[in-house]
Amino acid sequence: MHRGQLITVEGIDGSGKTTHIHHICTYLEEQNIPVVRTREPGGTEMGEALREILIRRVDLAMHAETELLLLFSARMEHLQKLISPAMESGTWVVIDRFIDATYAYQGGGRGVSMDRIRFLENWVLNGLVPDLTLLLDLPVEISLARTKARQQSTDRFELQDQKFKNTVREAYLERARQHPERIRIVDASAETGCVKQAILEILGSLVEREHGRA
Repeated sequence: MHRGQLITVEGIDGSGKTTHIHHICTYLEEQNIPVVRTREPGGTEMGEALREILIRRVDLAMHAETELLLLFSARMEHLQKLISPAMESGTWVVIDRFIDATYAYQGGGRGVSMDRIRFLENWVLNGLVPDLTLLLDLPVEISLARTKARQQSTDRFELQDQKFKNTVREAYLERARQHPERIRIVDASAETGCVKQAILEILGSLVEREHGRA
């Protein structure tokens, strides 16, 4: 059976990930490609419980490396119980944030050692690399304006200051410079229809390539 592909969608808050993940999954379904949509942290019962602590429990003070270890604990469950079995069955997996988010938020934003992140990546992912990563990039000022328009946030990361978010964005862009063959930058400040078109053009190339191998 042909292995399913792993597509990750990254970006700071307000970049439109939720909207465009819906478009991605709809497109794949239209191509008769089985697809599962998931998110990090989350994706499993334990992962969602850890997400509540990591994202919503803003009242809990947490050391940056504790945060990192909890994220990788959720990721191990996610891989073992959802991602790997789905891919092995030929299903494509689309994830709202994955390993690049850890380098951006915990490495860039929190200042955790990149070497420690790489150690955990090697252990937990065991060589698994996304087939395609879409980085929905936009200036932090636009991100702040978009998130401000929402109801009051209870998200630990949305509540961080502009300096933190600038550092996260720069860390994402650095990851894209390091992995240009995998990470494709999409201008998320553009009109929604233009962003969708850009994403589907990139995705279409991957679908065409994989169908050619089938």
